[in-house]
Formats: sequence, structure tokens, C-alpha cells
Amino acid sequence: MDPMDIVGKSKEDASLPKATMTKIIKEMLPPDVRVARDAQDLLIECCVEFINLVSSESNEVCNKEDRRTIAPEHVLKALQVLGFGEYIEEVYAAYEQHKYETMQDTQRSVKCNSGAQMTEEEAAAEQQRMFAEARARMNGGGPVPQPEHPETEQPETDQRNLQS
Repeated sequence: MDPMDIVGKSKEDASLPKATMTKIIKEMLPPDVRVARDAQDLLIECCVEFINLVSSESNEVCNKEDRRTIAPEHVLKALQVLGFGEYIEEVYAAYEQHKYETMQDTQRSVKCNSGAQMTEEEAAAEQQRMFAEARARMNGGGPVPQPEHPETEQPETDQRNLQS
């Protein structure tokens, strides 16, 4: 394959993270097996080449269906066409697992973001409380006591000065 075959990018631009790939390689082997650097580099190049091959075939499958976006079914069909049909079941299971995990992450994210939102007044009161705490710490004092009801918060006065 010519280095410029990858849509205007040089071969060096199309690579996989070396640390991640090394971790994957080591996880697949028994602990007592060592892999030479050259062998790791060769495996990484093979992975890049495999991705290019499957991507290209997926694009052809997609184009034959007059589609402009490669869908998972195009990738599965490409694997079949390229002679990797025996892996389709495993690949599909991994894809389903990925979809499930992504959905779980999205639901967790929505729950975190849809928590009780502050009103503008509550946010301003909280901001003022935080500023007061910061000023107290900067001036060598301890933390400022928390008011029980921020809506009725009055400007702080030093009660010791009033009693003298």
C-alpha cells in the first residue's frame, strides 16, 4: 500500500497509540512471554493495515447501497466479504456490549446533569457565601459560619464590637 493511500495522510499519521497496543498485546499473552519491540511494532502495523482494509471494504459495501454513512451492518458485511465471517458473531457481541456500556454511561451522565438546578438567586447567594469564606481564609480567619436560611441572610456584623 502506498503511504499516501490513506486519504491524504502519510503513513506516520495513521497509527494506533503504542502504549495501548502494547497493553493489549501483553494482556493476550501468558505472563512469562516477552515480545520484542520489533514484533510489537509489526503487530501495530498489522492492526493499522487491518483497520484500513475493513474500512475500505465497509465503504465499498456502503457505496453499493447508495449510502453515505458507514453503519455497523456495513462493517459486518465487509468482514464477511473479506473472509472473516467466523468472527462476525464475536464482533457483533462486542458491538452490542459497547452499545450497552455507552447507553449506561449516557444515563449516568444525564442523571448527574439533571440534578436539582439552582435558581439564579440561589447561585448568587452561594457565590457570595464562597467569596466570604475565601476572604475569611485569606485574612487568617477560620471558615465563615453557614447561615441556616440564605434568603434572610443579613450582612455580617461582629457581635463582639456591639457588646463593648
